Amino acid sequence: MKDHFGCPVQATTNAISGKWKVQIVWHLAYGPRRFGELRRLLNGVSEKVLIAQLRELAMEHVVSRESSGTQPLKTVYSLSPAGKELIPALQLLCSWGSQHLGVPSRLPPLPRATTSRRREKTCPGGAVK
Repeated sequence: MKDHFGCPVQATTNAISGKWKVQIVWHLAYGPRRFGELRRLLNGVSEKVLIAQLRELAMEHVVSRESSGTQPLKTVYSLSPAGKELIPALQLLCSWGSQHLGVPSRLPPLPRATTSRRREKTCPGGAVK
């Protein structure tokens, strides 16, 4: 675990910092996904890196991992309750990045059920309507 210097904001950014972690959390906001689904959604991620990032997110209690006892083993990843609480903050960061840094979002907008009541939906460009 990275040092957070007694700062909750630093601890939070440490938990989701990593090349693919924000995108993993964003895609899991749609619902549970299997490893192969996540790998297809994250263009360019290696299997080794995705496994490591999912493990780290699970250790930080952002992601839940469930494995079935069947053969072949079926592992499903989903957002934990704490991970679901990150979604409104990520939406605000997406909007801020689009507005102030001019970075258009390439992530799909979240379904209405996961957005807060005050914000109806996120635009494909990241701006909040």
